[in-house]
Amino acid sequence: MVNLMLGQTVGGRYQILTQLGGGGFSTTFIAQDIQRPGNPQCVVKQFKPLSHDPYTLQEAKRLFQLEAVTLEKLGKHDQIPQLLAHFEENQEFYLVQEFIPGHDLCEELPPLKQPLAETQVIKLLHEILEVLVFVHQQNVIHRDIKPANIRRRTSDGKIVLIDFGAVKQMSVQKTSVDGQINMTVAIGTPGYMPSEQANQVPKLSSDIYAVGIIGIQALTGINFPHVGSQGLPRHPETGEIEWRKQVKVSPKLANLLDKMVRYDFRQRYQSAEEALQAVKKISSKALNRTILIGLGIIVAIMPVIILLLQAIIPKDNLLSYTNDSAGIKIKYPPNWERQDIQNILTQELVTFLSPKQNDANNFQDKLTINVGKFAGTLDESKNLFIQEIKNTLPEANIVSTSTATLANKRAYQLIFTGKNENTRLKNLQIWTLKDEQTYVITYTATIDDYDKFLPLAEKMIQSFEIE
Repeated sequence: MVNLMLGQTVGGRYQILTQLGGGGFSTTFIAQDIQRPGNPQCVVKQFKPLSHDPYTLQEAKRLFQLEAVTLEKLGKHDQIPQLLAHFEENQEFYLVQEFIPGHDLCEELPPLKQPLAETQVIKLLHEILEVLVFVHQQNVIHRDIKPANIRRRTSDGKIVLIDFGAVKQMSVQKTSVDGQINMTVAIGTPGYMPSEQANQVPKLSSDIYAVGIIGIQALTGINFPHVGSQGLPRHPETGEIEWRKQVKVSPKLANLLDKMVRYDFRQRYQSAEEALQAVKKISSKALNRTILIGLGIIVAIMPVIILLLQAIIPKDNLLSYTNDSAGIKIKYPPNWERQDIQNILTQELVTFLSPKQNDANNFQDKLTINVGKFAGTLDESKNLFIQEIKNTLPEANIVSTSTATLANKRAYQLIFTGKNENTRLKNLQIWTLKDEQTYVITYTATIDDYDKFLPLAEKMIQSFEIE
């Protein structure tokens, strides 16, 4: 089904570019709006009702209209995607929403990353709950809060809530002749879904449970979606999650997280506003404890901070690089060094090097563009790229593979680690094909510096054009 959809146009204007994800009854795509100037990208969600009998279709259509109204209202918040369109086509339902450039929280949390410090966990809870307050004020339950449904927006670093679970209800229910609705599965994700939601009776506090689980995952490294088969670590008598032994944590934060994930929904914070106030309370106390120490440290390291900011913060006046023979363009910061290579063997055209932060900075983080010949398909290229990495990079480890978009074309993206002499490196590689040419962009940084320059590297990648 995926291959059939790619390249097709739905709703008369949304041309499917690539698939983002999908389950049994719904699929999400990146598309381009061919009726708007510049053909901007958007997200198209396709829903297939469980049954096409008249009763189920009628109920699905009713729910679809109601949820479209809800998403239209929620999209007025800056950190929730705007609803651009909704329509029915061939007895299937489509939502079109704003595309949010960035990455989801899976890339910031275990198992892809190390557990966060306590202050970082508090900040993350604060960020999520601030948006969830607006959702709950509209009397809406998200129903599927998890790291994959929380994006970190590239433009400003803010989190964005996506993929509200309620709209999936139209796809997973069946209506009998007498109008009785039979829900076939609960809406939500195991590990982040509390018992009352699994029993198809979600509450506002069900969302609070999911946010609490994310906090515990960030703090301890427990990967909740993958402990389901063994059972969550719970107390045999109370049924509460036992997680405190996994990490050293202050009593205030531990008590807050415990209340967020209580087995009995009545014992949790009852809304996002109530939970947010509790987070603010422990956050202000932690801030007061560290403010005096922090002031002294800041004064001492201020020169270093200034150098780091100059290196990290992208300038508005980005420079443009154009290679007419390769038919490519990309923007880069003026304080990054550009090296034109034109290496026939490696197919490297140009490399952009980050500024050196100090004299001891032996490895400069870089972004490299390669353009070469390849006669196969994009899907065929994926295994070749992975094998090449394993063959040439010492201690290579593929962290993740995913579909992506590069220069408005379907692409593949790899995140992998390896070693260069004594330096541990982390890489993001994204590539696409056009007319038997491969266009490859690779961002390479030390393990410690990878996150520091990632937003800037992503901004450069988004500016990439193929003529």
